[in-house]
Amino acid sequence: MSGRAALLLAVPLLWLAVLVSAAGAIYCEHRARQLFIELEALNARRDNLQIEWGQLQLEQSAWSSPAFVERVAGTRLHMATPPPQDIKVIAP
Repeated sequence: MSGRAALLLAVPLLWLAVLVSAAGAIYCEHRARQLFIELEALNARRDNLQIEWGQLQLEQSAWSSPAFVERVAGTRLHMATPPPQDIKVIAP
């Protein structure tokens, strides 16, 4: 094979290699953007779950406060604090 024949074979192969590498770069860039969008969506979901968790903690602390328990005991269960003369203290 002469130098000219080798050149005629090498040029199309080089063009093919350039096109394949360009297509690969475009695909990688597209995939990176897709993964970044997915990551941002997961971060937003995490932030929303953190907010919800904080709200649940506040709600739990409100439900367990002594004032809330006393109010529920009085309104729903019709419980009342006994008068002082009815309270007996027992020593061990």
